Amino acid sequence: MEYNFPGINQCQVREAIGLSFAKILRSMLRQAPNIILVGEIRDLEVAEVAIQAALTGHLVFSTLHTNDAPSAITRLIDMGVKPFLVASSIQAVMAQRLIRVLCKECKQPDPDPDRRTLSLLGFTDAELEDKVVYRAAGCPACNNTGYRGRLGIFEMMPMTNELREMAFKRAATNQFRRAAKAAGMRSLLEDGKVKILNATTTPAEIARVTQAEGLVVDQ
Repeated sequence: MEYNFPGINQCQVREAIGLSFAKILRSMLRQAPNIILVGEIRDLEVAEVAIQAALTGHLVFSTLHTNDAPSAITRLIDMGVKPFLVASSIQAVMAQRLIRVLCKECKQPDPDPDRRTLSLLGFTDAELEDKVVYRAAGCPACNNTGYRGRLGIFEMMPMTNELREMAFKRAATNQFRRAAKAAGMRSLLEDGKVKILNATTTPAEIARVTQAEGLVVDQ
């Protein structure tokens, strides 16, 4: 569905008549826009046009399917985008996932939270000291699920000079992740831990959504 907004031009992709992402982008660039929003970068052609638009002074927003923010760099390079173009055009990458929110009507303190789950999520005894972990109970308001509504967990990775140099050298994703965290990036898991401690959700939900290594949680 599209909405009409003053000052915003939109165009729907219709591959059946040859109206592709890349053709629309090229046409939009002739209108000298200040900001361009591309629904999704799904192939090399779209990626190259979006990056060229960014390099010529346009602010470009788009989406890309990856596991986390650092993976976006290697994903673009794997698509065939030249590393120096990736390094010079990207300003920041944000990853997000949706978690279920505890029902406010029935959430309860968990007197004995699963220590294995907490350990695999990276919690230390010091982090849990004087903190209350909540569990999903279930009531008519939430159809006895214990959850009501959803909320995002996020990680934002601004491109530093170090990360640009790593992109130019085709570094591995785990190297990007380490460098980004050293520069201050809070990961999806770490953002999830914050939401556990402020009683927004449960450890089991964060483990399920972030796919904490070595842990299988019943959904």
